[in-house]
Amino acid sequence: MKRIKSMSQAELAAYIQDALQAEGIHVVLSGGSAVSFYSRDKYVSKDLDLINAGFARRSRIKAVMESLEFQEKGRYFIHSETDYFVEFPDGPLSVGEEPVAEVSEFALSTGTLKILSVTDCVKDRLCAFYFWNDLQGLEQAVLVAKSQSVDLKEIKRWSKVEGKEKEYELFEKKLSA
Repeated sequence: MKRIKSMSQAELAAYIQDALQAEGIHVVLSGGSAVSFYSRDKYVSKDLDLINAGFARRSRIKAVMESLEFQEKGRYFIHSETDYFVEFPDGPLSVGEEPVAEVSEFALSTGTLKILSVTDCVKDRLCAFYFWNDLQGLEQAVLVAKSQSVDLKEIKRWSKVEGKEKEYELFEKKLSA
């Protein structure tokens, strides 16, 4: 097994997910680290947002993280061998008002990476733009959509349901630029 200091961000996420899964704790990678994965590190994030999709108690997560030699610092977990820090936002696993329908899985040398589908990753980043006017979220959504094959019809449908058709047009414009 690789040492933590040698793990990529995705490998570290898979390693942690497998340890949690062994204890019946289900988490899914999202946020900026999902953007890093799908953009092949064209975007760099230092945190791993592992959505607590099964609503596990924090004390159970903490016990597993401590067994992996992570220390709790506020809302994050840190490890002396890596610059990545880990956060466990509470579920539900959703994008806007809709539950996430599909979680993608990738077999890595350190475990199985469970991550938002590429289309839901774009929706997740668009949420930051749509609801908090976060222009970085818009840029991340565009980066992922240009790096991967995404379901633009689905993103457009979802944007309409969220009441964000005008904002979707800006996303579409940036995609074709």
